Amino acid sequence: MPVRRFRTLWISDVHLGLPDCQAHALLHFLRHTDSETLYLVGDIIDGWQLRRSWHWPQTHNDVVQKLLRKARKGTRVIYIPGNHDEFARTYGNNNFGGIEVAEDWLHTTADGRRLWITHGDLFDGVIQCARWLAYVGDSLYEFTLRLNRHLNSLRARLGLPYWSLSQYLKLKVKRAVSYVSDFEHAVAREARRRGADGVVCGHIHHAELRDMDGLLYANDGDWVESLTALAEHPDGRLEILHWAEVMALMTPAAPHARSRAPRASRRSQPQPVTASASVAPAAETLPS
Repeated sequence: MPVRRFRTLWISDVHLGLPDCQAHALLHFLRHTDSETLYLVGDIIDGWQLRRSWHWPQTHNDVVQKLLRKARKGTRVIYIPGNHDEFARTYGNNNFGGIEVAEDWLHTTADGRRLWITHGDLFDGVIQCARWLAYVGDSLYEFTLRLNRHLNSLRARLGLPYWSLSQYLKLKVKRAVSYVSDFEHAVAREARRRGADGVVCGHIHHAELRDMDGLLYANDGDWVESLTALAEHPDGRLEILHWAEVMALMTPAAPHARSRAPRASRRSQPQPVTASASVAPAAETLPS
């Protein structure tokens, strides 16, 4: 797979230190993408989880080393801490191994739009007003992920695709839907107050790219379940990259299936397929 090149990339909610962090998928993404600027929009390291139970496999260390390597090779890496890695906020306006740490940022796209970048936890009423409830919710989320892991192990044996229990609950429970909507409107209002044309955030693990009364709202999703990132093309066009779909396209066929394939089909070239969803212009195609 050739390296896909972008002007800017945004990722957030990696949660290194969490057993359900999809570090291998993120490594695949970092190896097959390149950009002038890479924003780390909070919750890159899960300090809450590490305080409860230490979990740091080699793949998590590999992610950190890959980010440092990108910074050394010329990518501008800007780290905006979130609530799970809030310890890094005390190092604002500092540079570590080429990675800049900042409270927030104002990014100008190639077509002149000004995007305010923030993790988003400062606009979460639960985080700000009932922190103990946020810790309880985090523990329940971790339990849901463990349950989801066993459920999808069974689904895989039955030949069924991955299904996210936590995302299903978020979208179906009325109060959760209201919470997401309130969060989106809160960060959009603050971006408008700051005179920005849009906002890029993370925090709620739900990738989104849409217009909100003339202001662009972009959420780059997460690397626990959705495996998504936000990308800016050289012309300023923004796109949500769904990397799970990209990885699925690259999964080789089973050996017995290849051996039984007709000679003509084995010689034929694969057709381009769409690897991600986008807003406005159609997403570019990605050769397999």
